Order: sequence, then C-alpha cells, then structure tokens
Amino acid sequence: METALYYLVVLIAAALIARATAPKPPEPTPPSLDEFDAPTAEEGKAIPVAFGDVWCKSPNVVWYGNLRTSPIKKDGGK
Repeated sequence: METALYYLVVLIAAALIARATAPKPPEPTPPSLDEFDAPTAEEGKAIPVAFGDVWCKSPNVVWYGNLRTSPIKKDGGK
C-alpha cells in the first residue's frame, strides 16, 4: 500500500513539473491580404470556355468577396 502511494505522489509531481516547464505556443499572427491567392482581373486576358467540372489555375474575375481580417477577441480555455 505504501509503494502505491509513493508512485502516485511521484506521478503527480512529475505531471506538475512537466506542465510548469512546457514551452508556451507562439501567438498566431492574423493573415494579411497578401497571403491570399485570389483570382485576378486583367484586360486582354483570354476567357476560357469550360464544360463540366474543370480546375482553372488562373481565372479572370471582376470581384472576389470582401477580404478583411478581424482579430478573435475571445478568451479560451478558462
């Protein structure tokens, strides 16, 4: 019985030490608009004609959404 208690105390102490010495994860940076690979609109660019499901590597579009970033202001975990 005494050895089981000893093992339990050592296990709890090791877990507390591991938790206290663990490195903190870095704060993530919000993405900027330069990181998005959005389609572009260029004058004189050929307009491809596709039938069915086709992956177009560089589509020519006029408008592509409202690209803004806003930080998450939520406390998590506790």
